[in-house]
Amino acid sequence: MLVCDGGERAALAVVRSLGRAGYRVLVGSAEPRPLAAASRHCVGNVALPSALSLPEAFCHAVAAAVRLHGIDSVIPIAEPSLLALSERRGLLGEAILPFPSAATTRRVLDKEAVLSAAGSLGIAVPAQVTLHSRRDVATLLEAPPPMPVVLKPSRSVGEDALGRHKLSVRHVAQRGQLADAIAALPDAAFPLLVQQRVVGPGVGVFVLRWDGTTVLRAGHERILEKPPSGGVSVYRRSVYPDELLAAQSDALLEQFEWQGVAMIEFKRDAVTGVPYLMEINGRFWGSLQLAIDAGADFPAHLMARALGRTPPETPPFRSGISLRWEWGCVDHLLARLRRTHDELSLPPDDLGLVASAARVLLPWRRGERWEVLRLSDPLPFVRETLRWIGNR
Repeated sequence: MLVCDGGERAALAVVRSLGRAGYRVLVGSAEPRPLAAASRHCVGNVALPSALSLPEAFCHAVAAAVRLHGIDSVIPIAEPSLLALSERRGLLGEAILPFPSAATTRRVLDKEAVLSAAGSLGIAVPAQVTLHSRRDVATLLEAPPPMPVVLKPSRSVGEDALGRHKLSVRHVAQRGQLADAIAALPDAAFPLLVQQRVVGPGVGVFVLRWDGTTVLRAGHERILEKPPSGGVSVYRRSVYPDELLAAQSDALLEQFEWQGVAMIEFKRDAVTGVPYLMEINGRFWGSLQLAIDAGADFPAHLMARALGRTPPETPPFRSGISLRWEWGCVDHLLARLRRTHDELSLPPDDLGLVASAARVLLPWRRGERWEVLRLSDPLPFVRETLRWIGNR
């Protein structure tokens, strides 16, 4: 099988999982020395064009690799490759792409569509205003929403006259910063959600749906993120979703007739305890290794179902395991040292510099795992460390 986006940490987790399960795994990437290809579980590296800037060429290169290496399944990790392959799955021939149709995938990756569906199901969503184009900005500025807000493109991969763009979330703390923050975004960021900022811990619900049923479930709570105001989790703890979050996640995925893996992101309000839906990631997520360490091996279960094999036995889920992305934690701490609380737009419930530094600088805590560094498979950490140093 071929795992795309080999530079992603989730790709490394997938390669390690499937390699241990006995699969022959190749890694594809536009990077010359991708992280996952350094794993001892990887049998070969396939050079691919960028799925973001050259989606058509990317898919044809994947199809060529499928024919050349006799690949029976393709697993995209990042959103650009998932979108590109789901739209052109006919190029893959008999190879399996274990994700829903392109139309379903696009709907689940559309934050506006997801939040609308959630509201119809009685799931709490943040208060928000949708700007469908730049023409709507003037109306918003006449009556600005209560601050702070989060500027969230409806799609993480947007498209405009200049091509496809990978888009990210921005936090705006002051009303006077709102116009400039929106103006700095590309046209591809629209529709743009101007969303109430929910203060509280981030909770992810991990799900594998198959034939209309949830067959595997897990979750995490975010502790530290990069950037510190909110983004990619770099330090997190395994938690099993409570009944409310499990029921809401199942109802939402059932609404979209989803089949495959997904992470449903919530923010639990620190004052009221109400969980607010943020988005659905209809693909493997950044903290996948934590789920595997806690006993929920999503890649092995997904591929067993997709290939018609008997799923592996599932051990009891272990809550309370912490997972540290080593260099991500260092980046988190460096950002905190270089910029002030206000410059980083940190929320009121932030841990603080001392507590964050303690989590980053202490080499080990009870129940903690390191994400990339594994003594049984050390070369990915060496490769990531050299890349981190080179980038600075």
